Amino acid sequence: MSERISGTPQGSAPDLDVLVIGAGFAGLYQLHRLRRLGYRARIIEAGDDVGGTWYWNRYPGARCDIESVEYSYSFDPELQQEWDWSERYAAQPELLSYARHVADRYGLREDITFGTRVERLDWDDDAYRWTVTTDDGTSRTARYVIAATGCLSVPSRPVFEGLEDFAGEVYWTSGWPHDGVDLAGKRVAVIGTGSSGLQTITAIAPVVAELTVFQRTPSFAVPAHNGPNEERLAEARKHYPEIREYSRMSRTGFRCPESQRTLTETGAEEVRREFDTRWADGGLCFSSAFKDVLRDARANEIAAEYVRARIRAKVRDPELAEKLSPRTYPIASKRMCVDTGYFEVYNQDHVSLVDLNEQPVRRITARGIVTGGAGHERTYDCDVIVLATGFDAMTGALNAMEIRGDGRTLREKWEHGPRTYLGLMSAGFPNLFMVTGPQSPSVLSNMMTSVEYHVDWITRALEYLREHGLHRMEAAPEAEDNWVNTTNDLADLTLMPQAASWYMGANIPGKQRVFMPFIGGVGTYRQIGDGVAVAHYHGFELA
Repeated sequence: MSERISGTPQGSAPDLDVLVIGAGFAGLYQLHRLRRLGYRARIIEAGDDVGGTWYWNRYPGARCDIESVEYSYSFDPELQQEWDWSERYAAQPELLSYARHVADRYGLREDITFGTRVERLDWDDDAYRWTVTTDDGTSRTARYVIAATGCLSVPSRPVFEGLEDFAGEVYWTSGWPHDGVDLAGKRVAVIGTGSSGLQTITAIAPVVAELTVFQRTPSFAVPAHNGPNEERLAEARKHYPEIREYSRMSRTGFRCPESQRTLTETGAEEVRREFDTRWADGGLCFSSAFKDVLRDARANEIAAEYVRARIRAKVRDPELAEKLSPRTYPIASKRMCVDTGYFEVYNQDHVSLVDLNEQPVRRITARGIVTGGAGHERTYDCDVIVLATGFDAMTGALNAMEIRGDGRTLREKWEHGPRTYLGLMSAGFPNLFMVTGPQSPSVLSNMMTSVEYHVDWITRALEYLREHGLHRMEAAPEAEDNWVNTTNDLADLTLMPQAASWYMGANIPGKQRVFMPFIGGVGTYRQIGDGVAVAHYHGFELA
């Protein structure tokens, strides 16, 4: 049973019942749920429009790695039937149009404040409310705050010596100009080969005069086999209830056959057939071919070598193919990329690869990028530099705000890694909810499935509080400790922590390395979350 703490709010009523931070897919659905239940709610959004990730990330080739029919809302059957997804994997413009359609369809814009960034949250434990201060100097009070800030919303901006001296154009994939960039006929350098880098490189290669890719760590990528979506969409519309039910209880949050076979106990020919089938299907289900791929190093190496062989078959130059083949981390311990012809780009004469392990970037000059050690420097002249350097994942957006709870800031509490209960709340910060926060499945899943579950869970919790005359909810420290330990223990049963990934915070200098998502799966997490709610929010302190 949850502990009941005596006390009632003091002072005047807050300006809002609920303030939501962020107008991406999480914030839009949260606002929709709250308004239908009569809450005084408002979203504060830093951008000038809805869309979140798909508003900010407009770089060439940006698209989702989950199939469109599942990377979509399930809460309204009519919405599912009316929206026509044109591709198997939707590109950024279509995803942004979808977000805009949802905002307009449900009349959400009237309760969204755009172009305003939340800078500070201060908890008043006597009044049971948050004071939320934004960058325009305005303060609002709210009984509850819901951070729908996204897991990949704060860019990583590493410092490159001399970048300000470069005479050409500089663009970050995470801050691409909204009116686009004309790269035709230009010499372009791209730094970074994660998902954003792969997608950008593939998209711009046909139009640039020269393309030089600077790679520190190669990525495992599986084919998307993207294309028109009419047949898939028609089939999905017939079976959406079954599709959604399956996805909600699956490990990944989308339809993906979960093999119960062990690779190390399966014959080589059968292993090859299974990998061939999944490769031909395309998408992220490749790594689910056998249940021990992320648990057994030998099984993982067999899966990794299969993909490396596929890379060698695509890239004509054997030396180049080897440089593009990952060997320093287990396959699927970093989020795999879904590509649309990435490796074939390197067969073109105007495309070259620089291995930063052999030639590290020393500085940037007016002419271009200088690499190599002392006495062995080389300058790569270019007209444009594109920086695809990723994000401060999972915790970046929350730590970017000054969130002061009952005694200290969230940033101080999370100095050695995030601490939450279920990825929903953090002890010491009452009435502050997180949608897909750290230590929930979040980035290991179809985000739309996880977003909808968290929004529904939070909404039911608020209704429980309202129905019982309660005004304060907080994670209990002991429940939080147990959940953090559970999350860490589950991760340690796998090969995931062996990679220097953004799952670990390894891409941010000085950030504590700790595995941040819950790896137990969407279905398992849902059962735990539902059980906590049924048990009157066990592990939370209610007042």
